[in-house]
Amino acid sequence: MKRRADGVTCGGCALSVAGAIGAPSLWLSLPRTRRHLGGGFENEGMDWTVLLTELPFVVLGGALLPLLALTLLVRLTGRGRHRPD
Repeated sequence: MKRRADGVTCGGCALSVAGAIGAPSLWLSLPRTRRHLGGGFENEGMDWTVLLTELPFVVLGGALLPLLALTLLVRLTGRGRHRPD
């Protein structure tokens, strides 16, 4: 039973890391973000403060949402409960 719980924990950590890497990658590919980071016509709409205001929330959201989804899935399926042997 301990090994299954360790696997779920390891899977949750892996999902969290993947989300923390994937969410900013997706955020940087959006047209709105590219425009704010200098992709507009002659730097129109350039706003570097998005790196300080939006990026931390994107990274946190990317790390926490997959972890929350896994936690809910484990709770709903009942696999997270430790049963006495």
